[in-house]
Amino acid sequence: MTTRLAGAWVALLLVLTALFAAGPALAATAATPPAGSTVPVGTTAPTGPDIAVSQAGNYPTTPNSYGNFSVSWASVGTADVTGITRLTVDLPPGLRTGGALMYSTPYDYTFEQTVSPDGRRLEATFRGTRVPGRGDFMKVQVSAGAERPSGVIRATVANRGDVDPADNVSTYTVNGPQQPAEVPYPPVVTGIGTATGPGAGGTAVTLTGTGLDTGFVLFGTAGATASHCTATQCTAITPGGSGSVPVTVVTPGGAADAPGGFAYTGPPPAPPAAPVVTGLNARGGPAQGGSSVYVLGRNLAGGTIAFGDAPAAHVSCGDSFCSSTSPAGSGTVHVTVTTAGGTSATVDADRFTYTDATAPAARRR
Repeated sequence: MTTRLAGAWVALLLVLTALFAAGPALAATAATPPAGSTVPVGTTAPTGPDIAVSQAGNYPTTPNSYGNFSVSWASVGTADVTGITRLTVDLPPGLRTGGALMYSTPYDYTFEQTVSPDGRRLEATFRGTRVPGRGDFMKVQVSAGAERPSGVIRATVANRGDVDPADNVSTYTVNGPQQPAEVPYPPVVTGIGTATGPGAGGTAVTLTGTGLDTGFVLFGTAGATASHCTATQCTAITPGGSGSVPVTVVTPGGAADAPGGFAYTGPPPAPPAAPVVTGLNARGGPAQGGSSVYVLGRNLAGGTIAFGDAPAAHVSCGDSFCSSTSPAGSGTVHVTVTTAGGTSATVDADRFTYTDATAPAARRR
């Protein structure tokens, strides 16, 4: 028994050694739901989209030392998590970061990050669709100063559609006892200071309420071009838009709409460049649909996909790569991507041919 146990530990160490030696290329294929985010046996996943966050790694614990840790987030509900997902990492005194490395592939998403001037707060915006069971991670690089670091590292995740805030905060105590992460309170928005502005965007809007800290602001489905939230106030800069849209503050505790929303006046900004499709990874699939199809091209970020006139499912688009699942169909159709810049022109490279799985059986008769 002892020999078998020792052999198992040796095998595990060899696997871990190979993983770290392989670096980002191998790690990028290992994005899985974070530890502790799976549904326990005997319980059911929350009905609807649910996103969970966790963290683990090599934390610096001594003066003038370095380390890194992964912040992972995963779709653990019963429906896709889609749209903007916001992540934050707050470091205690004595630790700072220069940013995170994003390893997840394929690149069917967009990712942006900012770091505060003191290096103690990282904010990241991830936009993409994640089916239940799929996750992503970023690796945060950290360093300790001349003093022995101590305190709590707090990571959060927030998404407009998330139905369960209980798994949206993860904490790790450096050089101290570990404590369970809190369940954040839902936000409440009680007022909006400016309710109209030009379609070009750029209007400063102040929102008041409670439980707004660690939040971000949406105008319709578009994120504010800049926003900052305290517990009782958010300031945000409007993106371009048109018509009347809801204004929503999204925090790890949930989402809340401002009373009255925001009305754009005047013309909207010029549209972005139109999407261009240059190829598909699969040129055909069964008539009942369900094929995994990757779309290659340019200007695809935030797009939707159609096979002929039928919308694809589980669509997630980065700047030059989209993942999707084909709908049911027949014959040969064009696969197109639609964004705020328009719909991609049809070309030979976007043709997809449905096959009738029953045809061979009919001929055998």
